[in-house]
Amino acid sequence: MSENTGAACAAPLQTYNDAVAWINNLIPFGIRPGLSRIELLLSKLGDPHKHLKFIHVAGTNGKGSTCAFLTSTLRQGGYDVGTFTSPYITKFTNRFQYNEEDIPEDTLLKLANKLKPFVEEVAATELGSPTMFEVATALAILYYAEVCYPDVVVWETGLGGRLDVTNVVTPVISVITNIGFDHTDILGDTIEQITSEKAGIIKPGVPVVTTVEQPEAIRIIRETCAQKKSTLYVAGEQFTYEQLEVNKNGQRFHYNGPFRELDVELTMQGKHQSANAACALMTLEVLRQYMAFYMEEEDLKKGFQRAFWAGRFEKVSDHPLLILDGAHNPEGAETLARTIKDLYADRKLILMMGMLVNKHHKSYLEHILPLVDTLILTEPDFRRKMDAAQLKNMVEELRPSFAKPNLDIIVEPSWKNALSLLKLRTEADDLGIVSGTLYLIADVRASLLHQTDSEKGW
Repeated sequence: MSENTGAACAAPLQTYNDAVAWINNLIPFGIRPGLSRIELLLSKLGDPHKHLKFIHVAGTNGKGSTCAFLTSTLRQGGYDVGTFTSPYITKFTNRFQYNEEDIPEDTLLKLANKLKPFVEEVAATELGSPTMFEVATALAILYYAEVCYPDVVVWETGLGGRLDVTNVVTPVISVITNIGFDHTDILGDTIEQITSEKAGIIKPGVPVVTTVEQPEAIRIIRETCAQKKSTLYVAGEQFTYEQLEVNKNGQRFHYNGPFRELDVELTMQGKHQSANAACALMTLEVLRQYMAFYMEEEDLKKGFQRAFWAGRFEKVSDHPLLILDGAHNPEGAETLARTIKDLYADRKLILMMGMLVNKHHKSYLEHILPLVDTLILTEPDFRRKMDAAQLKNMVEELRPSFAKPNLDIIVEPSWKNALSLLKLRTEADDLGIVSGTLYLIADVRASLLHQTDSEKGW
């Protein structure tokens, strides 16, 4: 039977929307850590991941930005790059990029039809149905291995590392950006437990780059690398970075590594982006030195300067001044607060925020509340949203110790109405920020930038 005839027999998915709906309908199977289903699924497909080179990126915050720096700079150096990230900001296809462009809808449909019978075969075993993220991961691998053949794939973990679906691959280099408190219900609630999960991406003999700062986290990563005989590059030890200049158009930092030293300019805002960029630069240096990924210094500089990642201290309007930032955990709030103080300390802050139920919101609020003049609490349009009134109770509890005396709190469950209020309340000399879960950021961004093809999801 020809491939086309087979596809026709086994392909009930008729449109791109059908394909996305089929994948998203696997969401009820939830997050089920472990690699047995993805390994079985990929073995049925002929293990296509074994033909690809991956840069595997884990960490609590900064994964997406680090992936953006790696992608932009490798592209600038003339390499073909696949980039797999999550969650997406605008559209399901954002997850699967090749040379900074989304997978075409018809290609996604074709690959979903190829996957579907194999997914059903795995579902019929004692392992049960693959999850949404497992199917998306398999689709990404098929896209890169059978359709576009990139020189390298920038490969972001979904959650954790050790049992994360993306850990089915053996990369050419592993990256751990930082460690903080997120997904503690799954990863554990101590820095040591979370680090052990993230360090699970470290493979025998594969070099590791990290900008992790906590001594106890570095110790675990160092021990894991020693066990696996993997070379380790730690910020502050094998390489350093120092911020030289910061302004409203970007920043400049000095990088000093084992193979070269240079000044790098970024348009992405926030001191934490210097750390992410330095992490990416050390990664590229290892690839260049040991794996023949050659890059001119000029291309390195241009690549970092042009890198962009939506929803990370992203200015979306000048009048009023509105910024979107997907800070949703304590570490994210801390870096957001520091960036506001660095760049806009003289402005009144009107903050709109919405959260999911499973985060450390009190610690988040302790970092950000001292800067806020007007707080608009809302709810993301997502099934695990946190009730805005509940958030208000939390704020009231913290108000005496952390808030400005005249903090104005508004509860508006509809994010659309909350956004209207934000625009109304943010005057000429003020700063308006939307922060919290990326599911809220995605909707607000689509509304402000008039993106009609925006989709809701993971």
